[in-house]
Amino acid sequence: MDNINLKDIYLSFFESKGHKVIPSAPIIPENDPTVLFNTAGMQPLVPYLKGEPHPEGTRLTDVQKCFRTNDLDEVGDTTHHTFFEMLGNWSLGDYFKKESIEWSFELLTKHLNIPKERLAVTVFKGNNMVPADNETAELWKKQGIPEERIAFLGEDDNWWPNMEATGPCGSDTEIFYWRSNEEVPEKFDPENDNWVEIWNNVFMQYMHNPDGTFTPLKNTNVDTGMGVERVVSVLEGVNDNYKSSIWKNIIAKIEEVSGKNYDDERYTKYMRIVADHIRAIVIILGDDAKIMPSNKDQGYILRRLIRRTIRYAKQLEIKIDSDWEQEIADIVIEDYKKYYKELERNRDFILDSLKNEKIKFNRTLEKGLREFEKVTKNLEGKIIDKDIAFKLYDTYGFPIELTEELAKEQNLMVDMGGFKAKFEEHQAKSRAGSEQKFKGGLASTGEMETKYHTATHLLNAALKKVLGGHVHQRGSNITAERMRFDFTQDEKMTDEQKKQAEDLVNEYIKMAIPVERLEMPKEEAIKMGAECQFIERYPDIVTVYKIGNVSLEICGGPHVSNTSELGTFKIKKEEASSAGVRRIKAILC
Repeated sequence: MDNINLKDIYLSFFESKGHKVIPSAPIIPENDPTVLFNTAGMQPLVPYLKGEPHPEGTRLTDVQKCFRTNDLDEVGDTTHHTFFEMLGNWSLGDYFKKESIEWSFELLTKHLNIPKERLAVTVFKGNNMVPADNETAELWKKQGIPEERIAFLGEDDNWWPNMEATGPCGSDTEIFYWRSNEEVPEKFDPENDNWVEIWNNVFMQYMHNPDGTFTPLKNTNVDTGMGVERVVSVLEGVNDNYKSSIWKNIIAKIEEVSGKNYDDERYTKYMRIVADHIRAIVIILGDDAKIMPSNKDQGYILRRLIRRTIRYAKQLEIKIDSDWEQEIADIVIEDYKKYYKELERNRDFILDSLKNEKIKFNRTLEKGLREFEKVTKNLEGKIIDKDIAFKLYDTYGFPIELTEELAKEQNLMVDMGGFKAKFEEHQAKSRAGSEQKFKGGLASTGEMETKYHTATHLLNAALKKVLGGHVHQRGSNITAERMRFDFTQDEKMTDEQKKQAEDLVNEYIKMAIPVERLEMPKEEAIKMGAECQFIERYPDIVTVYKIGNVSLEICGGPHVSNTSELGTFKIKKEEASSAGVRRIKAILC
């Protein structure tokens, strides 16, 4: 079984159970300030899990592109990845625990042919606020999972999102597979690493109120997640994810361009990093948001990935000036374009951006070597201190191994202890920033965010009138304090144009126009003239928001019910975002 088959089997199975297959949301979130990237399958569906009706109904399934940076420096082992794919199925106030568990068991045992003897599960053991989830345990027993294979665990393992977060929440049940050739033990021990989690079903059945109480939700939801990379490895019986069919073509190309063998332990880690990072780079560059390498936000992560790729390609003695990165990227595009059509559409952008950043970084490396020569020439004593080592790492992209290697050639030592302490401090700050970017999903869209969301539609309409019909939205970022709006436009706006746009938005607000929510087939919405960023991103049935004769846009919401709710609109700044794209920052007051 390969990764394409797993995705096909999963989506077809849930389609047969009345679920609508919806396209993956972009890797770059739309109108979500809490994260740089979509980090989980449920993330794009937050408004619908909170109660907003989904145009495709109450049963949904998809494969979602996800990206996480928390474990970036762990990449290189057998299991960690930056980009990964998450299969999921959702019930929005429709079915609940019984159907979810029955279908999970059916898919695993009858369609993926996993013997039930190799399965075990965990359920929530309860606490002084919420009782144990005995219902789920009994449902698993009915499927043939013996009591010895059911473990009751606490909130850290089997509660989502966490006991502190207010809003919709609930227990989950995690499904484990015995990954070893050793005999399957009768009793399930969650601490035994041979038991690998392959699926997580979250049952949202409570509302955690601000006063600390938990009350049952009127409409319960099911939110599930199955990681493609992990499950394919399990099904193919390999203990190294990079030996699964997902990575076969990519690793083979890296072996070809490097002349090295993946099974040679001197090079295995480097090949994993290059494979993982180029796959992630292609997915990010392929997004229609057209993120470019830069020194902030997604662009910074992208730049870091490209630079790490080049550093480890050098370790593999790949000829950096050759088109090795183009060849590997082309394979990724071919492997993934079936599910993510934007990769083919943006192929030239992907390859050109990757090549240009490679050329820039080669120059940076050369500067780093000159910096190394300079600092070591003036070095007092025989030790390169932590600050110098970290500057070489952070500013010039030197891996510490390269600094050590160069130091050794000159009979110098590196303060590794000091460097590691400084590096860990840097990691802690990065993680804190990453955590700050994800505040808990279901609690992240409030009254002001909703107002700003509607304001983006009014601004889009105003800019079309002031600048012309060529204006289209190219992205937005909304917080409770402000909005950011990217749009197609080559020239800088004049002060007069900015004032005209601002005045128009405020005129629309004063007109107190009702905001109508419509549902219709995608083709009908296009015929009506509905604005949308990228039509391929949307399911067959779409939500359209109509604001009088001012605006008609395909959008997931949420929105106010009348423009009069917005207050006063003020443009604070207009600047360049990227080639052919300008950015407006504005507030409501």
